[in-house]
Amino acid sequence: MNKEKVFTIAIDGPCGAGKSSVANDVAKKLDIMHLDTGAMYRAVGLYMMRNEVNVKDLSAVEARVDEVEIDIKYENGRQRTYLCGEDVSEIIRSQEIGDAASAVSKGAYVRKKMVERQQAIAKGVSLLADGRDAGTCILPDATLKIFLTADVRERAKRRYDERVKKGEACNFEDVLKECIERDKNDMTRAVSPLIQAEDAVVVDSTNMTQGEVVDKIIALLEERLGA
Repeated sequence: MNKEKVFTIAIDGPCGAGKSSVANDVAKKLDIMHLDTGAMYRAVGLYMMRNEVNVKDLSAVEARVDEVEIDIKYENGRQRTYLCGEDVSEIIRSQEIGDAASAVSKGAYVRKKMVERQQAIAKGVSLLADGRDAGTCILPDATLKIFLTADVRERAKRRYDERVKKGEACNFEDVLKECIERDKNDMTRAVSPLIQAEDAVVVDSTNMTQGEVVDKIIALLEERLGA
């Protein structure tokens, strides 16, 4: 692979498809930056909840989004997300914060602010961005665009297994309903809905291991770069 060439990868897809974990492994193997865009919306959601702003009231959210100070740092090869100086990388991974992120991300001004920040981070460097509009909005000229998906029951199972592993009490059918609702919210929102970019390669991970997905994406990139 041509290490001199600056290239970008955009990975989009629904919740539970494995975007963040796959993206992290791909970025590590390629020795490039991984930008988890969803973490930024989660940080906005956390800020609003802490300040007692109704995350479903977009007017109220957008009136205060300029107050939100988000910094992205890379420590030991992983992204850390800072909110107003506090490392919230672990706090923002709860289901409650995920739901808040889905709500605030419907705001046009919220997305404008986040996309501007994300594009500034990506400027002039080899980078992998994952989220729900990485290929359609953040990196429209990405070298490689991936739409990573899986059967909704498989995605729900992965989420369920993750929560059980963390010691959380949950019910599979409830997690499945959450995934279906999240898909609906992401795909029907008026601003930057979750859609497959026309030039994206679909990777269905239903019957694939994480390692197999990582290897496939790297192989696709090598093809694009003429390795």
